[in-house]
Amino acid sequence: MTSRPSHPPTLLRIVERTVREERLVRSGDRIVVAVSGGPDSMAMAHALWLLRGRMGIEPIAVGVDHQLRAEAASELDAASAFLGGLGMVFERAKVEVGHGGNLMARAREARYGVLRDAMRRLGASCLAVGHQADDRAETVMIRLLQGSGPAGLAVLSARSGDVIRPLIRARRADVIAHVQRHGVPFSQDPTNASREHLRGAVRWELLPRMEELSPRVVWHLWELAEDLGAIAGDGEGRPVLKRAQWKALAKAGAEGGAVRVALPGGRVARVDARSGVISYEGEAPSAGPPAEPGKK
Repeated sequence: MTSRPSHPPTLLRIVERTVREERLVRSGDRIVVAVSGGPDSMAMAHALWLLRGRMGIEPIAVGVDHQLRAEAASELDAASAFLGGLGMVFERAKVEVGHGGNLMARAREARYGVLRDAMRRLGASCLAVGHQADDRAETVMIRLLQGSGPAGLAVLSARSGDVIRPLIRARRADVIAHVQRHGVPFSQDPTNASREHLRGAVRWELLPRMEELSPRVVWHLWELAEDLGAIAGDGEGRPVLKRAQWKALAKAGAEGGAVRVALPGGRVARVDARSGVISYEGEAPSAGPPAEPGKK
């Protein structure tokens, strides 16, 4: 008897599992979805729209034109036409960045300012951005090349404050397969293909060569960022629980009671699986996550 070939999970399945297991949203949440017109943001917006009923969320797309490329307006036109045709609300805004030093950083700051303004105005709980696993691996390599230490390598987690990354467990190939399968239109920023900038050199030269030597290097770098993020903690000096630990807690939660969890750096946390309250050794109990992974 021959075994059936296994098929990799679809992007929809990856996004749903990421959102549920990382507890990125709650039922009833309104989400601002940052859309540039590129494949990552279009795939993310489309996936969240298709999953909205199952997860009880309301995704609203917001596109920002930095007015740095003449094509940007038409790219947002195409994104608005497609997503609006599905019934998704699509808002857009323009920002004035101006040419000069540190252009990308200033454009990013302006973009996030507009997106967070939209969050406040719309009453959204979080902002979804389209970083995926390859972006995370590239950023780790860039930080390594720039001499960053452990804290600087803990990049692009599933959640960073009010920013969530539903695609962070998906590869770039998963994104392309999704947009092709579902006929989702997208545009390509020509600067992404350039090898003149460090990210382009890492994306198109360094990482492909590394994958020839180690086919899972993207996931190795991804896991490095994940582990360092757990060690870095929650911003108050306390380690955070990793995805695998929360999955174990979800299983233990069926029986109730408390579970002791070993954390990076030799720390130990005691977690009440029913309430989600976490107490670290030597501390009073603190409010933990609102629910077990996968629960609303």
